[in-house]
Formats: sequence, structure tokens, C-alpha cells
Amino acid sequence: MSPNPGLERILRASPVMPVIALARLEQVLPLAEALLEGGIATLEITLRTPVALEAIRRISKAFPGAYVGAGTVTTPKALRQVQEAGAAFAVSPGLTGPLMAAAAAGSLPLLPGVMTPTEVMVAVDAGFRFLKLFPAEQAGGLAMLKALAGPFQDLRFCPTGGIGPASAPAYLAQPNVLCVGGSWLTPRALVDAGDWKAITELARQAAALRPAMPLTL
Repeated sequence: MSPNPGLERILRASPVMPVIALARLEQVLPLAEALLEGGIATLEITLRTPVALEAIRRISKAFPGAYVGAGTVTTPKALRQVQEAGAAFAVSPGLTGPLMAAAAAGSLPLLPGVMTPTEVMVAVDAGFRFLKLFPAEQAGGLAMLKALAGPFQDLRFCPTGGIGPASAPAYLAQPNVLCVGGSWLTPRALVDAGDWKAITELARQAAALRPAMPLTL
């Protein structure tokens, strides 16, 4: 697997990638529209709910300008399913041999999760250059990213896990960070209440955290 400039473009499209777990299909399109209106173009729909695959299908069809990704992809079967559903990329919490093989054999960009230097080295050996530091805060947060920057100068990360609006700017200031993942853009209370204006405002605040940056590949 070679570095994928398409994945880099996806990760740079928004400084914050919302991690979304949807419970009801009627929430899907209004939520996506609210996030896009606020300037967030990259969305991660996690496979934690029964409606996730259908949510990916609907958003991909209704908003072709969005980058709709699938999160919590842990098996080759799930990787195939999300690609068939129209996902533009996949995100995994970790990286296994079978998942590496499926990603190498397929065409869907995968952002694999890593937590330790050894896991980073395994991912690099498999050809990955864009990685998800997960869970970021438990893995050492900013200190870990700074430490990884020395031996792994060509790698770029999307830290996810425990990051909020207060800590996101410090993460985004790191040269080896392309974006951060977070669930604070889609709090369950606002989604259940259908308060799409409030979610659009959260998206606007998140989109303003960092200006667009040029591609490196």
C-alpha cells in the first residue's frame, strides 16, 4: 500500500472530524446538512448502531460533496460493507493482519488506529502513512505526538479520544496532526432534540479552529 493523497485531502478537508453514532434514520440527513452548513465536510459514521450502513448510503447519495467515512471498522467484512455502502474512507480503532490484507487488496482508503510505537511501526511496514492515534488522551496525547514526531517524521495523525473544543487547538498546532476526531459536534441531546441550528454553530466553531493547509503529497 502506498501513501494515499486522496486520504490526506479527506483528512485536511476539516480540522475536526465528527465521530457520529446515529440511532434513527430520520436524523441522518438533517444532521449531515447541519454539519456541512457549518463548514465540516468530513464525517465519520461509526458502525456502532444498526442504522450506520444505511446512514452512509443516504449521506453519500444526498451530499456528494461530503467525505463520508465509516468508523469502527474492525474486520475485512465490515471494510467491504462500508465500501459497498458508498463510504469514501474507513477508520479502524486498531490494525490486524486480516484488516491490513483486506485494505491492501481493496481500493478504499483506511485510517488505522495505533497507540504505541510498535503499532506505528507495524502500520508503517504495511505502507500506511496516515494514522489515527487512539485513544489519544490515554495514549499520551500531545506528549505522545511530539515523541512520535522524532522517529516518524513522515507520518501524519488524526488523534481521537478524549479531545474536546478546549484541547483541540493545541493538537491542531502539532505539525504531524492533520485533524482531530471528536464527538462534541454531535451531542446526543442536540441530535435527539433535532436542534440542527445549534449543531451548525458547533460546526462553524470547529471549522474555524485552523485554516486550510496545502497538501504535502
